[in-house]
Amino acid sequence: MSARTRPVIGALLALFLALTGLVALPAPSHAATPVCALACDTLDPSKARQDTFPVPGRNINGRALRLHVSDPDNMAWASIDNGASGDSVWLDRSWDRGATWEALLGRASVPGTRTGTRTLMYNISDPVGHRRGWIRACGDAVGVACTDWARPTVCDGSSCDGADPATASGDDTPVPSTTLFGRAISLHVDQRSGMAWGVVADGGAGDEIWLDRSWDNGTSWPEGSSLGRTSVPSGATSARTVMFATRDPRGLLHGGAVRACGRESSHQEGSCTAWARPAPTRARAAADALMASYHTDEGWWRSSWWNSAVALTSITDFAERTGRHDYDWAIARTFEQNRGVFPAGGRSSDPVEGHFISRAVDDAAWWAVAWLAAYDHTGERRYLDEAVTITDYVQRHWDTGTCGGGVWWDREHTYKNAVTNGLYLWLTVSLHERIGGDTVWGARAATAADWYLASGMINSSGLVNDGLTKDCGNNGQTVWSYNQGLAIGAFTQLWRSTGSDRYLDTARRLADAAMSSPALTSGGVLTESCDVSTRSCDDNQKQFKGVFMRHLADLADATGAASYRAYIRKQADSIWATDRDSLNRLGQRWSGTPPNPADWRTQASALEALTAAEGLRTVG
Repeated sequence: MSARTRPVIGALLALFLALTGLVALPAPSHAATPVCALACDTLDPSKARQDTFPVPGRNINGRALRLHVSDPDNMAWASIDNGASGDSVWLDRSWDRGATWEALLGRASVPGTRTGTRTLMYNISDPVGHRRGWIRACGDAVGVACTDWARPTVCDGSSCDGADPATASGDDTPVPSTTLFGRAISLHVDQRSGMAWGVVADGGAGDEIWLDRSWDNGTSWPEGSSLGRTSVPSGATSARTVMFATRDPRGLLHGGAVRACGRESSHQEGSCTAWARPAPTRARAAADALMASYHTDEGWWRSSWWNSAVALTSITDFAERTGRHDYDWAIARTFEQNRGVFPAGGRSSDPVEGHFISRAVDDAAWWAVAWLAAYDHTGERRYLDEAVTITDYVQRHWDTGTCGGGVWWDREHTYKNAVTNGLYLWLTVSLHERIGGDTVWGARAATAADWYLASGMINSSGLVNDGLTKDCGNNGQTVWSYNQGLAIGAFTQLWRSTGSDRYLDTARRLADAAMSSPALTSGGVLTESCDVSTRSCDDNQKQFKGVFMRHLADLADATGAASYRAYIRKQADSIWATDRDSLNRLGQRWSGTPPNPADWRTQASALEALTAAEGLRTVG
């Protein structure tokens, strides 16, 4: 048979097989848009970190067709072996549970000198696009066949789609039920496992109940429509679906939302509850919702450079205090994707020159804090080394020629302020505590502490103003919670390192002032000056309170003081009761008063408060 006629016969045979039901032909489609997650589509399989076979292979006229999956990469490829020249292999990928698919991905033909070949690797899910995919291997060897679809069900640990609600450890209804022609349609969740199911009650035979599942806050749900669709049997008045998971760790999809929908048997229209996310714990629910905004391909929360460092720190603190490792991959991903050079506008409005360094000295310092948290959580030396590199850069802007010392806020040396010096003080003592035999960073910490205490930035009320005037006096500018928190944390760490009571006394004085002053606390709730009346915090200010809570938690751990522990619990309780929607999104104002915008920055800030409160349960 000539090479010219063989593809024609193969195509005709494929059409015959499709018409006889042996293999489905794809609907006409455009070329697949490349997907990027931990890597981009068309990665070479030689770079795969794992090789597993999630579904049985297929035999096509003596050829072995296999689907390969690397879970650590969240990618798949296909191979065909024992073949002949001209045999081909490819992947199909579906975003709607196999109803339609991107066909012929990576199609490769066996060359004349070989008996097998393989495709390149393709992503199974698209966490950036909030899509969960199915994938299968297909081949043409004088006949077309495909493997089964991989990953038809979602599993979160041992909790998988299809479980019986009778096995649930709890039954909560997170949103109000909806009614339709007298039927009650309700969403039920097992908070502990994150599983959900739907129930229709007060109905009749033929009424239907199902779940929808969305990975983008309910904006779309092509893969998760009509899950577990179930009818009320004859003689009954109610029915329920099986359970479905709301987290897909293998697919890097967290914080999935669900709703229950139903239909009365004699009408076509249906009705659905509101969307909701389960909350296994307060902090875990907040972390999942935060990670839903993480750009896996780029390794950060897009559009805010220093804010991303603080968001990563909040995720790492959550992991460290709760003992979870759900997001360790995101720590590594952020480091690997952002350690290089970026032009202005690529990450920050300033160029990033490598090692997370730019002209904004405080921006670089926030990244050093993130990598020290990562080192503490993972023990990986590369994170400690990066923190040292960054803090070396910050230290180069310590200048005794103006105000007797202190670090400049920017490379142009225009301002000495509280945030940059609070960060420097915390970093120097933290490096001293983590580097065995260190004397250099310890000496710098002692010098920085003496300068900070003498600088005048702490006012007579025990509150930290924003910075110094050109004449080196307290400038009287706004008291922000993150300046207060950084100073609390730095002096707490100095006390841990040296045992000097003057440092602990300073940390206590700063904390007590913040908790009692109307400049930072209103009705027992931590409040910025931009949180009141009709004001609104800008994107930077939205994350200040989380920084404060991180360091107050450290002081609470150090002292065990009931007042600090009670204050931390108060913040968490207020956030959970007044500042949360059914998707566990947390807003700017922890008292819940309007206007109360919510985005990933406010989410990261509130996560620190919830993590701090959850951590208290483990110590008393």
